[in-house]
Amino acid sequence: MDPVPALQEPLKKVLGPATAKVMAEHLGLHTVGDLLHHYPRRYEERGQLTHLADLPMDEHVTVVAQVADARLHTFASPKAPRGKGQRLEVTITDGSGRLQLVFFGHGVHKPHKELLPGTRAMFSGKVSVFNRRLQLAHPAYELLRGDGGEDGTGSVESWAGALIPLYPATAKLESWKIGKAIQTVLPSAQEAVDPLPASLREGRGLVPLPEALLKIHRPHTKADIEDARARLKWDEAFVLQVALARRRHAETQLPAVPRKPSPDGLLTAFDDRLPFTLTDGQRKVSREIFDDLATDHPMHRLLQGEVGSGKTLVALRAMLAVVDAGGQAVMLAPTEVLAQQHHRSVVEMMGELASWGLWREAPPQEGGGGRREGGMPGGAEHATKVVLLTGSMGAAARRQALLDLATGEAGIVIGTHALIEDKVQFHDLGLVVVDEQHRFGVEQRDALRSKGKQPPHLLVMTATPIPRTVAMTVFGDLETSVLDQLPAGRSPIASHVVPAADKPHFLARAWERVREEVAGGHQAYVVCPRIGDEDDDPKRNSKQAKPSGDDAEKRPPLAVLDVADHLAKGPLQGLKVEILHGRMQPDDKDAVMRRFAAGETDVLVATTVIEVGVNVPNATAMVIMDADRFGVSQLHQLRGRVGRGSAPGLCLLVTEMPEASAARQRLNAVAGTLDGFELSRIDLEQRREGDVLGQAQSGARTSLRVLAVIEDEEIIAEARKEAAAVVAADPELTGLPGLRTALDALLDEEREQYLEKG
Repeated sequence: MDPVPALQEPLKKVLGPATAKVMAEHLGLHTVGDLLHHYPRRYEERGQLTHLADLPMDEHVTVVAQVADARLHTFASPKAPRGKGQRLEVTITDGSGRLQLVFFGHGVHKPHKELLPGTRAMFSGKVSVFNRRLQLAHPAYELLRGDGGEDGTGSVESWAGALIPLYPATAKLESWKIGKAIQTVLPSAQEAVDPLPASLREGRGLVPLPEALLKIHRPHTKADIEDARARLKWDEAFVLQVALARRRHAETQLPAVPRKPSPDGLLTAFDDRLPFTLTDGQRKVSREIFDDLATDHPMHRLLQGEVGSGKTLVALRAMLAVVDAGGQAVMLAPTEVLAQQHHRSVVEMMGELASWGLWREAPPQEGGGGRREGGMPGGAEHATKVVLLTGSMGAAARRQALLDLATGEAGIVIGTHALIEDKVQFHDLGLVVVDEQHRFGVEQRDALRSKGKQPPHLLVMTATPIPRTVAMTVFGDLETSVLDQLPAGRSPIASHVVPAADKPHFLARAWERVREEVAGGHQAYVVCPRIGDEDDDPKRNSKQAKPSGDDAEKRPPLAVLDVADHLAKGPLQGLKVEILHGRMQPDDKDAVMRRFAAGETDVLVATTVIEVGVNVPNATAMVIMDADRFGVSQLHQLRGRVGRGSAPGLCLLVTEMPEASAARQRLNAVAGTLDGFELSRIDLEQRREGDVLGQAQSGARTSLRVLAVIEDEEIIAEARKEAAAVVAADPELTGLPGLRTALDALLDEEREQYLEKG
């Protein structure tokens, strides 16, 4: 029997089909329970006005303010050639700032009558810039009248108490309409089943769940809000940590083959030929990994390291340790470009210890493209074969690679998803290394696992610095190692924001700087958000084709093909400019990367395909076009591609966003520090909802609504402890039906896969 029927009631039965459809499509809300867990983002006090000074650009906002001024203008337009076009401009204020509202055409009549100076109202719309001033075009609004009199849009009495909840809303459904819908379903909150064990709730003085839901949606005092948030934060932290604790518990029940390197084997030979000494950090992290590899249950470790901190070297030493112990090691990369890059750098680092096997993927017709670099067959006493396996390899090369894997001839295998296919068999798979940005789902992990006689050890690497609490939430089923030292000889990177709209001569100077770097014998990257071929143009253009009051909204993002063409014919004329993007043929991509690595290309114009793992020490400058279209962590990753040699790096962030915008503040933060952990905190603080479980990518709703992974570090750490104790005592949660229900809701299929990515 269903324990929470009222909360699983579909919204279309309760609210009507039109509202339910908008809630499902735009907010991911389908049931009464979903709506009750759609919490207010903040609250307005009746006597207090919002800070208009802090409005974010391009975001949908709700503000409470007073009308200071309203003027109706007439003008000539194609539709009204005799000066009969109408525009209503309303200025609202809250004491801290002013904001202009604009209404056009037939839409002016109602606001012209209602928005008189002195009127107070809630306004909802998208913040844009017109004539260098912030404005809301055609905002929805709800008048606030303290007397409860008729105002045509429902009276202010529809909000109980003095606190007005403001909900995460969309252009199709304003905050106050969501509020009214929640009032309709609020009685069902009494039937919410509590996921927290009673002992935990009472021990921490938390209110019961039905009470918390009532208080978050209909608070009478600020203390009500605090009580509700404290309780709901615990729900989110605890249920998530229980999911992760069950995952960890299941892992410890699995058997694995301990892998200990032999004292004078491949690893020792490799260390002896390194031209530098390992950093203290690399030694410490390697020790943690070797200790895990020596145990009889699978290692599950996350290796975090700043761009250029030497993660690949640490991973390679782990792989060599496993080969020493008689096993095979696999490195899984998210793209072919990156797999080839890793293969090249591993073979270079190993030298004669890598017996032949480089560039076996080149098709035979390319006239001996299968170069043999690194050692020759049996080139060194402890040599092992390093094989590349990708989806675009020629049939003969692929057959040979598969044979090398099956016989155990190949100790180290580097590849893409192609490694997971059914026909790929390993002789004795001991370690899987998963590189950056690879969402490693349940099916993939299980598919690779099944290729080992017993589950292999797992090492996940990321160059995106992750604050401790995020590591505990997103990667909570993994032990964490951090490499925070840069190897000696790494050069600093200077970063600057280039405001192309305010100061066009700054952009001209940027291209001069690129020419200077090339004249000095170096190379440069230019990064664009988009490719610009017919595959990605029409979709973009259809979205962009709606002009509005703020300079035809936004132009499409700059594209690689257009920018490369413009640079080659204009500012960088005479330099060797090439392009690189994800839709090129794999052979073409690799040829471009090889020419760039060999110094034959001066400037590479690329998409973010170069974001991870591309290592060209001679590249010293990077210009990122439309930098405001990238996230903070992504910009930091991209920037890490320069300054990899002894010459200093330069990163120029080009943007047309106005100085006051949130986007510019983000770029200033990136330019202001090279500390990736600091930037990842800024990035998280600036994201509007805790998108920590990555649901934005899968289309499901974000699972964290009140828990802030940065601020609530203590709650997350405590919840992790409590969850571990609960799972240790009762792994199946047989005595906690409420918790099981909450887990099922969190771990629908998509989220289960995300949690199991490893």
